[in-house]
Amino acid sequence: MRVDLVLQNWELFAGGVWVTAQLTFLSLFFGFCIALPCGLARARRVGWASPLINGYVYLFRGTPLLVQTYLIYYGLSQFEFIRDSWAWIFLREAWWCALIAFTLNSGAYATEIIRGAVETTPKGETEAATALGLAPRQVTWLVLIPSALRRALPQYGNEVVFMLHGSAVASVITIQDILGAGRTLNARYYVAYEGFITAALLYMAITFTLVMIFRQLEKRYLRHLNIRPAKKSHAIPA
Repeated sequence: MRVDLVLQNWELFAGGVWVTAQLTFLSLFFGFCIALPCGLARARRVGWASPLINGYVYLFRGTPLLVQTYLIYYGLSQFEFIRDSWAWIFLREAWWCALIAFTLNSGAYATEIIRGAVETTPKGETEAATALGLAPRQVTWLVLIPSALRRALPQYGNEVVFMLHGSAVASVITIQDILGAGRTLNARYYVAYEGFITAALLYMAITFTLVMIFRQLEKRYLRHLNIRPAKKSHAIPA
């Protein structure tokens, strides 16, 4: 492996890491903003909203992220009314198309994570809050949501890692992310492995960092759920 080529082009990979971080964390943030109300609505089975949310979740969980990105980047540009609208300012840019696709995809998966966390929250917690005189809105925002988000940490940590890996799709629509930087290096110097191996190592390093962060969060916020069995007593009964 030509390590010298990688070192000479470190700025190329640094830019790729920055683009990947932007797309990953912005899509996770906006996806969470979508998922929180949608997950609550699904858990509470809001009549008018549930069918729409179910359709949204099924659509984006049932189709590959690559297809969604292609449809937004290549498909929407085929409609003249979109090209004539204000939305074309964003949809003509590959970066915005990738962000929209990633956000909608992450929002769909996070919706199911939050729904499951809300439904598995013990009713005793909300009943106790109600007994203390809290209003329904206070029970939701001060008790139910914090408790559900704590329980959702392991699953949401997986979603963060999946979104990081899924962001590699951006390279197929001309975005210079980590994988795009690796492909550029390979094409520029006519090599086969250097760019891809470097990209893989960078993804592994970022994944390791994210996993460690979520493990620390789980240790802090899920400590009260780590119930250990009582030690058996070996004392001889009297």
